Amino acid sequence: MLIQFSIKNFKTFKEKATLNFVSSNYDNDTRSGDNIHLDSKYDLKLLKSAVIFGANASGKSAFLEALTFMSSFAISSSIGSQKGDQIDIDPFRLSTESENTPTEFEVVFTHKEIMYRYGFEADSSQIVAEWLYHKPKTKEVELFYRNFQDFEVHPKGFSKGLTLVKQELIRNNALLLSVAAQFNDSISVGIIEWFKSLKTISGLRKEQYQGYTMGKTQEADHKKQILELLKAADLGIQDISIEKIDLNNFPPDLPKDQKDFLSKKIKEENFEVFSDVLTSHKKFNAGKEHIGNVNFSLSENESSGTAKFFALTGPILDVIENGYILVIDELDSALHPNLVCKIVSLFNSKELNPKNAQLIFNTHDTNLLSSGLFRRDQIWFTEKNKFGEGKLYSLADFKSVRKSEALEENYIRGKYGAVPFLGLFDTFIN
Repeated sequence: MLIQFSIKNFKTFKEKATLNFVSSNYDNDTRSGDNIHLDSKYDLKLLKSAVIFGANASGKSAFLEALTFMSSFAISSSIGSQKGDQIDIDPFRLSTESENTPTEFEVVFTHKEIMYRYGFEADSSQIVAEWLYHKPKTKEVELFYRNFQDFEVHPKGFSKGLTLVKQELIRNNALLLSVAAQFNDSISVGIIEWFKSLKTISGLRKEQYQGYTMGKTQEADHKKQILELLKAADLGIQDISIEKIDLNNFPPDLPKDQKDFLSKKIKEENFEVFSDVLTSHKKFNAGKEHIGNVNFSLSENESSGTAKFFALTGPILDVIENGYILVIDELDSALHPNLVCKIVSLFNSKELNPKNAQLIFNTHDTNLLSSGLFRRDQIWFTEKNKFGEGKLYSLADFKSVRKSEALEENYIRGKYGAVPFLGLFDTFIN
């Protein structure tokens, strides 16, 4: 499970920003049973979900992008670049103090009952620092620390990494963790597995994961679960089926090179190409009697909200089934607030989320603040100051917040910050 994630000098965030999943003592009497997993080994109470609110351009998406970048770079830095290639770092560029200084990432998490703390600093040309600690019992042990190309490596705890360092196999633009995983170091492989369990999707681009959900419907058990979620969402859908493209029914406007590519895939690799989802709805006669079903095209006849929710069902079920972490930018886009609440409830539930999958998302849907779904330490805000510097903070930081407080109303009127200042609109209108 994710315990903590921190960044510094990344896009909107000049100073260090930290999202903490350890529950606060201040909130121990609030929704403790459902929203928290007790890690008895480390005596930690970890939150199952977190939501980030904030004005446009305040850093909500940038913070999630940082988590995505760290994961992607850790997985691929050893194989996705060559010596001399630039690192795609994007520091805070509105200050001369930060534009040419390294960007920092650090994550604390548990994987297979071991706690790890891993992080690195990088600029566009090289890894400036990198570190890995683990906590097999009660004491944190340093496995390695890197300062540019100088390495201090634990000879027993990270022996394969020490061998790689001695053989000078670590490029200055590649992470030691990533290289060690390529050489089957067991600790590094485990950490890369954890990074791969971070599933990041955009709520604005359902086409990126709709194909995944369509594929899952080809398995009977998964189709049943997806259909149950669609029915629970009260969308009127009774059944679903997938339209496939074969060699005889390519769309007439499909370019020839794409037809040739797909034809080769279908012939040589038993490749399946999905073209649409058909949703089945009940049809009634004049006497309101059910006389049969009618198929609708998901892409042409259903609402954008229905299409998005269908696309989300695959990733949601995958994450909950495996105990992964789902990160969604703009979850509420095109979805009814009640439906967003139900998605959050899935993750907070002990019964429906037995492997303690976690959900992180940002939103503008202030209805969630009055839903009663979140503890105060699960609610986070991003705010930008007059110098363009973003910061991240929790509602739990406000010690004066009462249990009965009208959170949505107070947020909208600016009590907790993280709302846009729109005084210039009045000047413009006048």
